[in-house]
Amino acid sequence: MPAFDLSLSELECHRPYPDEPDDFDEFWQRTLKEAAGAEVLESVRPVETGLRLTETWDVTFRGFAGDPVRAWFSRPAGAREPLPSVVEYAGYGRGRGLPHERLTWVNAGYAHLLMDNRGQGDQYGSGGATPDPHAGAPGGPGPAVRGLLDPRDHHYRRLITDAVRAVAAARALPGVAAARTVAVGNSQGGGLALAVAGLVPDLAAVLVTAPLLCGIRRALDLTDAGPYGEIAAYLAVHRGAERAAYRTLSYLEGVSFARRAHAPAHFGVGLRDTVCPPSGAYAAYNRYAELTGAHPRREIHAYPFNGHEGGDAVQVRRQLLWLREVLGETGGDAGA
Repeated sequence: MPAFDLSLSELECHRPYPDEPDDFDEFWQRTLKEAAGAEVLESVRPVETGLRLTETWDVTFRGFAGDPVRAWFSRPAGAREPLPSVVEYAGYGRGRGLPHERLTWVNAGYAHLLMDNRGQGDQYGSGGATPDPHAGAPGGPGPAVRGLLDPRDHHYRRLITDAVRAVAAARALPGVAAARTVAVGNSQGGGLALAVAGLVPDLAAVLVTAPLLCGIRRALDLTDAGPYGEIAAYLAVHRGAERAAYRTLSYLEGVSFARRAHAPAHFGVGLRDTVCPPSGAYAAYNRYAELTGAHPRREIHAYPFNGHEGGDAVQVRRQLLWLREVLGETGGDAGA
């Protein structure tokens, strides 16, 4: 797929104002306040994984509406001191899978919480274990269109709330340095990490690659791939529902969350990404923290000949070195 979005020079100054409802902050404050009434941790059970260098626990925490949400929590075996924690969010259609599938962050010396995606997990990977009991509102079968006609009913209202609660769960777990909590994700996970950055003011850092839910209206005009294609397919059948759908999506816009962020931020984007067009990531990056008065460290890495995979292992290496430096640990060349 050749480059189809803006040129790199245009992306670097792409700062569209998001389609932001007047009650955006009130909507999310109210949503999170409702979820915060319950004790966050429900259960923490050790599991045997066959890994000698990693200890893992099966965690259930209370997310949106107090619903149980599953997660894997892992630490380097034998670690005694409190560790910085990386809260990771999975991609669209994927569940938490099996605990030995994602070892990068724990091998780098971090505590690692991998959140399950409620009502997802059936499209690829090794499955999930968290149902979504509120998925009955009008909308299509895919998560991106569940509850599309009302922001109170949309799947991502629940999933974003779960993502915020996952940070609280990680901070409540033993052996975690709560003040050094990091949000990480690719694709849908990147969109969730960015939302968390806008809703949790004291994150230590956020690392986002190819984020979904950024520049949503433009993405719907550019691509029929992935989750945006599901939304377009729904609107192709439900003619006249566009206004209600756009209103709902305005409460989920990643650029709006980015504007409210405080934490240091690391972005990555493939310029041939037709699933999450690069203009969305750049819009979020260019408006990052503009409402908070913060001036956090931030950087973005573009991969001109890559699509949704972005920088892949090269980007992960950059993330590892950058995060080590941001957290004040042993130095390294974060620009490598």
